[in-house]
Amino acid sequence: MRQAILVEPKHIEFKEVAEPKAADLTAHQVLVNIKRIGICGSEIHSYHGLHPATFYPVVQGHEYSGLVMAVGSEVTVCKPGDHITARPQLVCGKCNPCKRGQYNVCEHLRVQAFQADGAAQDFFVVDDDRVAKLPEGMSLDYGAMIEPSAVGAHASNRTDVKGKNVVVSGAGTIGNLIAQFCIARGAKNVLITDVSDLRLAKARECGIKHTLNITKKTLKEAAQELFGEEGYQVGFEVAGVEVSIRSLMETIEKGSDIVVVAVFAKDPALSMFYLGEHELRLIGSMMYRHEDYLTAIDYVSKGIVNLKPLVSNRFAFEEYDDAYKFIDTHRETSMKVLIDFEQKPEEKK
Repeated sequence: MRQAILVEPKHIEFKEVAEPKAADLTAHQVLVNIKRIGICGSEIHSYHGLHPATFYPVVQGHEYSGLVMAVGSEVTVCKPGDHITARPQLVCGKCNPCKRGQYNVCEHLRVQAFQADGAAQDFFVVDDDRVAKLPEGMSLDYGAMIEPSAVGAHASNRTDVKGKNVVVSGAGTIGNLIAQFCIARGAKNVLITDVSDLRLAKARECGIKHTLNITKKTLKEAAQELFGEEGYQVGFEVAGVEVSIRSLMETIEKGSDIVVVAVFAKDPALSMFYLGEHELRLIGSMMYRHEDYLTAIDYVSKGIVNLKPLVSNRFAFEEYDDAYKFIDTHRETSMKVLIDFEQKPEEKK
């Protein structure tokens, strides 16, 4: 079978390797024929050697969907013929975070495509406790986007957004999904910001009506216009740049929460005096748990979260490297780029 390996930054190699066999599955394993893989912002950092926790060489792919080919003797969550997705987290189950249910911050966490091999191959074996079955009729494209949707589900639940005014800094795929989940969770008003008019237009297509291009107006000015004397009480940092989180800290209401979701290529310099004097809470958000996957599937299947405007481009498996290069040269016009295992290279769209 085919396999795509990120050997080192900016160097993807394709190999032919032996495919896993159904006869070798253990009781709780599932054999999946991979159909779609989404490329995420963290993998872009890995491609450029800027992700702080990527171990090279590593097989690509952690946002994926596929067709179940075979299951172990004790698997009940899916059956051959089902479409599924699965969490890429490998956890120990024994550390204190795991024992209290926070396995997303396992002391020994390994994430496939970063510290462990991912799903960028024709056939992939996954444990059944990480599998989430897709509803009948859900597209494989959407199935591959349940992973980033689960990030949105988890991050939007790290603090109470109901009835509050919210600012999401960064309107890429993750920021867009966080904003959609905040709206779904009952936020009063949600403002999403970016430097790209296209991303902001995509946000409006997804039902996020309040948008701001921060190159044309400051966050302080826009927040005053939208929220007035109410101000805003929750911020989400999804841009991953110092100016973004500083702007949130400087404009949010005192005593409020800022949830940090982005991976920063370079650590920001922040005023701890300002943080303390304003009694702000910086809250980390790490990936998701299984209930976030299930919530994401539910919201997407019901149309509460709209994924359609986010799929911008697709590439064949053999064009994996081309997909990264395309993203590099189309930063402001690409949203979710998919690797389509069923597409031939000459059919690229």
